[in-house]
Amino acid sequence: MSETTTPLAPPKRSALLLESRTAIDLARMVVPLMSAQLRPGTARSACHVIVVPGFGSDDRYTAPLRHYLNRIGFRAEGWGLGKNQAGVDLPHTLDDLSPTWQFTPRAHYAGEASVPYLCDRLIDRVRERHQALGQPVALIGWSLGGYLAREAARDLPDVVDRVITMGTPTVGGPKYTAAAPFFRKRGMDLDWIEEEIQGRESRPIRQPITAIYSRSDGVVTWQASIDRYSENVRHVEVRAPHLGMGFNPTIWRHIVSALEE
Repeated sequence: MSETTTPLAPPKRSALLLESRTAIDLARMVVPLMSAQLRPGTARSACHVIVVPGFGSDDRYTAPLRHYLNRIGFRAEGWGLGKNQAGVDLPHTLDDLSPTWQFTPRAHYAGEASVPYLCDRLIDRVRERHQALGQPVALIGWSLGGYLAREAARDLPDVVDRVITMGTPTVGGPKYTAAAPFFRKRGMDLDWIEEEIQGRESRPIRQPITAIYSRSDGVVTWQASIDRYSENVRHVEVRAPHLGMGFNPTIWRHIVSALEE
């Protein structure tokens, strides 16, 4: 990984063409899935794994990864909260946020805290599963799912054991992603969101983080996926399209390695 002083910006539209490589990852994942099916493993971790889907997706998109992890000896489940729509489908006000979020009120609110409100629901879910299972929880998040996983870990230091992210923006929220126009059309102030995300870093994430990123990511600009705040973070660079990360066998191996550390 090399540092860069180039101002951050969303990926160019032409980069989305490279996301067609996802079809290759879909084909490649068949071999490890079949291998795991034929040679199931024994228990490999004391942690229970919850996989959080990215924006616009649900547990169906993370099913192959979870199936693979379960077959080789981990215990993995989906997040169980339906389609990840970044919280824009959940009616709320700033007053509905948990006290750990310190959004500074402004005259006009257009849903800038929709992701934090959704994160509160994930936190409740993780806490519930932890109490039911009596085990620490490892969180794996794809894209926006990774941001939710990070923030859940920040608020649940005694529950979440570690975090693994794939193509997750750690700065800017949607500002440096291909999803930025979606949020701007809803009237959201992306600069406000970026400021609030920056403010959360005054309370660092202490758990181990594995941040997987790709310089050819066509959805999240790769520089935004670099965590410059957490002391216990390990970056893993891969060659993969954003939309194919959850299906990529090479990334699966990095995930297994991170879960076993």
